Amino acid sequence: MPLPPLVDPAPLLDPAEQERTLRHAALAGLGEIGQRRLAAAHVAVIGAGGLGSPVILALAAAGVGTLTVIDDDVVDLSNLQRQVLHRVADLGRPKTDSVERVTRDLSPTTRVHARRERLTAHNAADLLRGADLVVDGSDSFVTREAVARATETLGVPLVWGALQGAAAQVTVFWSTPPDGAARVVLDDLYPTGSAHDAPSCAEAGVLGPLCLQVGGLLATEAVKLIAGVGEPLLGRILVVDAWAGAVRDVPLAPARRSSPAPIVAATDILEIEPERLAEKLDTGAVLLDVREPWETARGVIPGSVLRPLADVLAAPTALASPAGDGPVVVVCQAGGRARRAAEALRATGVDASVLRGGYTAWIAAAGAPAGANT
Repeated sequence: MPLPPLVDPAPLLDPAEQERTLRHAALAGLGEIGQRRLAAAHVAVIGAGGLGSPVILALAAAGVGTLTVIDDDVVDLSNLQRQVLHRVADLGRPKTDSVERVTRDLSPTTRVHARRERLTAHNAADLLRGADLVVDGSDSFVTREAVARATETLGVPLVWGALQGAAAQVTVFWSTPPDGAARVVLDDLYPTGSAHDAPSCAEAGVLGPLCLQVGGLLATEAVKLIAGVGEPLLGRILVVDAWAGAVRDVPLAPARRSSPAPIVAATDILEIEPERLAEKLDTGAVLLDVREPWETARGVIPGSVLRPLADVLAAPTALASPAGDGPVVVVCQAGGRARRAAEALRATGVDASVLRGGYTAWIAAAGAPAGANT
């Protein structure tokens, strides 16, 4: 649903900035007033890496008035395959130096606060206070959780993106949205700690051009929220599969509902030991793998039904056809995401359990190499 603008418009722009942003002023739905809203906005961007780089470039070019960029890292040669803010000449220098130089050259009217420090659960709220909106381009789930908690406390929208391999997710979280809009937060997609089992970019690799695509989507969501145009991805998650050339729009609802259906506590979910999985499947149980396509491409347990976590959360009853009335064993990489899926399934009456330790533990128990389809 369309949402009201986040900020009031700034005063008339100076002639040079009007000319620089002329194509926005001519754009139906955005126009001159929308451009002035961008000029009045303060956006905090977490990370100046693969996702943060295109976000920073796009928002500065769009004429956002104030950017706070938080990154404590230095430029490494391996960054240059996807982190388009930086150059060979920047190797060994703080990424925040690149941020200041590039944004100054691209948009002289944009005020940049480059903070070279690590964002943690202890300082996140202080670092983000004063921003109208936050874009999370970090690649650490510990950082993502800290950012999510801080934005929930501050009540500001969080434009969120995650990228691994050649797959990505983009959505908007907001703990205090306008009346009528969905209150969706990170815990509705990944409960605290549940995504820590996902491999890092260094382990899984990352498609460089996809970073630009996803960064552009993140910046677009920020523009939509600031100016009050279009329909932001609040209550929806965009799932991108670059190798398949596919983009899916999946509903994302709050995990806690007013429905009378009982929500089973996490401690009540049965865990199946890897050594007992075959015995469980022999009874007719369905094995549901909720990892992402790029993860399952590296190996699956034979007989698995593949359905990413976002799809399960969006439509948990859709599993009824393959599962019938029988039990379901849910598996992910190490167990965290499987538990979230099992909670959603059990809330609909499905007898769902999880594989203890996930695919990683099953591989270890089977004595197979980690990438094997055994």
